[in-house]
Amino acid sequence: MNRRQFLSTSVLAAATSVNACAQASSGSGAKLPIRKAVLESMLPKDMPMVDRFQLARDVGFAAMECHTEEDPKRAEEIKSAADRVGLKIHSVMNSAHWKFPLSSSDPQVVATSMKGMETSLHNAKLWGADTVLLVPAVVNPETSYKEAWTRSQAQIRKLIPLAEQLKVVIAVEEVWNKFLLSPLEFARYVDEFNSPWVKAYFDVGNVVFYGYPQDWIHTLGNRIAKLHIKDFRYKNRMTEFVALREGDIDWKAIHRALGEIGYHGTATVELSGGDKSYLQEVSKRFDLILAGA
Repeated sequence: MNRRQFLSTSVLAAATSVNACAQASSGSGAKLPIRKAVLESMLPKDMPMVDRFQLARDVGFAAMECHTEEDPKRAEEIKSAADRVGLKIHSVMNSAHWKFPLSSSDPQVVATSMKGMETSLHNAKLWGADTVLLVPAVVNPETSYKEAWTRSQAQIRKLIPLAEQLKVVIAVEEVWNKFLLSPLEFARYVDEFNSPWVKAYFDVGNVVFYGYPQDWIHTLGNRIAKLHIKDFRYKNRMTEFVALREGDIDWKAIHRALGEIGYHGTATVELSGGDKSYLQEVSKRFDLILAGA
């Protein structure tokens, strides 16, 4: 069974218990003023673009996060579909930062990465998005932690004028790249830019292996531009991303932390894709999280 099949099966199998939980917990907390978004790649790929956007809206999502689109014609089709359905594209997930990291010592790799970010920023402007997600660096045997820090910051500083011109925030994300391994480091990394155009894209599920998301939320505070929502389980030395509310994340603590820092932006669920019934269940579980259930 692959990851998508596992998530789809586990979500649908647990639907009854989740609905019961929703009824039992309906008054457990105030609903957070957060707009629900879905990652575009979670939608069925065999549907026309406008139908995919309509499906996202039909199952309860108010916004979308799309990947970088290099083809201008395709980018216009995405804009048209979003406009027709009335679904906000709030963020662009940059696509060139893993294979071509800004922290590379190879100028050609860095140039490709920078071009990808420039395309992403222009995509965001076209689509009306206010954020581009960026994995800022990758630490590996060829790139030390210090080199990843200094090289990536140098390149991001070159992008700030374009971000300011287009009015699009560069939001750096913490992922499993052996970089930004604590909330204090993450906050410092963002602060060193001293720019309103560089903020944090905080992924709740990515830090569970070595930290507590609520701690990171408190530390990052108003540096957080956007959120990724997914769940994670660590058991008997086995790690896996799982369906929402079936992992190790203390979602009530997340709810409290987001309320305490006054976060009121957009949060995008980032899971494997599925059909309408699967996406409906994901949306319901998302609602429970935002309600503090």
